[in-house]
Amino acid sequence: MMKALDKNLPSKVPNRPIIDKDIKDDYEFSRATYKDLIRTGTSSLDVLAELARESEHPRAFEVLSKTIKDLGDTTEKLMKLQKDKDDLQNKKEDKVNREVTNNNVFVGSTTDLQRMLLDTDNVIDAKSQE
Repeated sequence: MMKALDKNLPSKVPNRPIIDKDIKDDYEFSRATYKDLIRTGTSSLDVLAELARESEHPRAFEVLSKTIKDLGDTTEKLMKLQKDKDDLQNKKEDKVNREVTNNNVFVGSTTDLQRMLLDTDNVIDAKSQE
C-alpha cells in the first residue's frame, strides 16, 4: 500500500529561487540593452543639436526633438522594467508565503452551528490586510 502511495503522490519539490534563471537572464539582457540605447542616444544628442543649430533646418530640429522624446521613453521603459521585476518577485513571494481560504463549509446540524456561533472562546479575530 505504501509503495502505491509513494508512487502516486507527488514528490516534494525543492524550494526554487524566487526569480527563475530565465527571468533573471531576460531582465539583465533588457536592462543592458536599454542602458546601451540611453548611452548612444545621449551621445548623439550633442551631434544632432549642433547639426540643427548650423543648418537651421526645421527637419533637423524635428529629428532632435524626436530623439529627445525617444530617449525619455527609453529611460521610462528602463524604470518600468525594474518595477515589473520587483512586482514579479513580490508576487512569487506572496504565492509561496501565503495561503488563503476563501470558502468554508460547515458540516453539522443547525443546533451545532448555533452553539458554535454562541461560543465566543473559539472566535478568531483577524484584521483585513487590504
